[in-house]
Formats: sequence, structure tokens, C-alpha cells
Amino acid sequence: MNVFKSMIIALSMYSKIPVPKMEWTEENMRYTMCFFPLVGAVIGLLEWIWFDISFMLEAGDILRSVGLVLIPVLITGGIHLDGLLDTADAISSYQTQEKRLEIMKDTHAGAFAIIVCCVYFLAYFGVLTQVNVQAIYVLGLGFILSRALSGFGVASFPLAKGSGLVYLFADRLAKKKVKIVLVIESLLLCVGMVEMDLALGMTAAIVAALFLGIYRIMTQKIFGGITGDTQGFFLQLCELFMAVAVTIVQLVVY
Repeated sequence: MNVFKSMIIALSMYSKIPVPKMEWTEENMRYTMCFFPLVGAVIGLLEWIWFDISFMLEAGDILRSVGLVLIPVLITGGIHLDGLLDTADAISSYQTQEKRLEIMKDTHAGAFAIIVCCVYFLAYFGVLTQVNVQAIYVLGLGFILSRALSGFGVASFPLAKGSGLVYLFADRLAKKKVKIVLVIESLLLCVGMVEMDLALGMTAAIVAALFLGIYRIMTQKIFGGITGDTQGFFLQLCELFMAVAVTIVQLVVY
């Protein structure tokens, strides 16, 4: 029963999917991160459906790509995008760790957040105009993989501070069991990507793993650990980098 409650909490926190209200007790939150990838599964499925429908309707590349860009934002409500922009502001400030953490808490968007937002959507949109059916199916699984890796980070990486949502989730996790589940999920997803397309699947898996390592080092150096905002930063850029790398390989190989 607690497992089901953990799933409901994950969906309510990280998506706009309607679910029953659930009390955030320690018992109910023990396995929340195990179900974080479920949000990615919903996004990936909708991406596949929209891609197929757009071809059936003979929609243009622009309309197809706009849909692919907007689906993740509509499902998540932009929670991870907010983290990306807050982190961009903090990194670009070149302040101390303490000051950067304060900047991430500021509700106002700085100039660098706006710049990064524009660049992110422009790059993501441009890349998605080029993807073929093999690439979109691999990237569909990428939405699940990015969340499995993000959840692993919450259960494993040092925290920048002893407060906030990421601290709340990390503090209440059954960390050993959660890490095992997320590692298994990640490996299965990588295998699934490779099964769909060897070159594109390997590319996406390698890029995601490399960026997780870079992110771990970067957050420790710049912030002293991870926060909820930096997790959003990781997830959004992980998905973008996978899309860019997969598209490049697709254009070269196919």
C-alpha cells in the first residue's frame, strides 16, 4: 500500500496528471523516486502518439516539432524548466556557493535565465525538426531515463543544504532499495534504447551517463551538492543533449 502511495506522491509532485491527494508522511514517501520515471513514460508515450498522428495528418515539421516541445512542459507544468532557469541565473552570477544558493531561491527571473530559456527552446525545437521515427522512439525512452538518473541522484548525491523539497524527498527515501530499483530501471531503459536502434540507442545512453557524471562534479564544485533546482537543470539538459546527439548520429548514419 505504501508503494502505491509513493507512486501517487511522485505523480502529484512532478506532473500535472490528476491524482488523489496523499499525505506526505515518511512511510508514504519511502519509494517516491522509484516512480518518478513513470512521469517520463507518460511523456514518452504522448510524444510517440503525437509523432504518429502528425504524420497521419501530414502536418508540417514546424507543427510537429512544436507539439513535441510542448508536451513535456504541459505534463510537468514546467517544474524542471524552472529549475534549469534558476540554476542558470545562479551559475552565471559567479558568486560564492552561499550567494548562488540564495539566487536560486529568488522568485525573479534574471537576464541569464531568459537567455537560457530562449536558447533552450530554440535548440530543442530545431533538433526535433530533424528527428526520424527511430530517433523519436529512442528519445521517448529518454524521458524515462533522465528521470531514473535524476532520482538516482537524489538518493545518492550530496545535498547542498539541509532544507527544501529535494532534502525532504532524500531524507525520507529507503535509499538502498531505491538506488537498486533505479539502477535496474536505467539499465533496462538503455537496453530498450539499443534494441530500438543500435547507433541511436547507444548514443543516447552514453550521453546521459556522461552528463550525469559531469553534473555530479559540477554541482559539488559550484553549489556544494544538489538542490531541487539543479535536479531540474540536469533533467532538462540531459534530455536536450540526448536529442542533439541522437539527431547528429541520425543525420550522419542514416
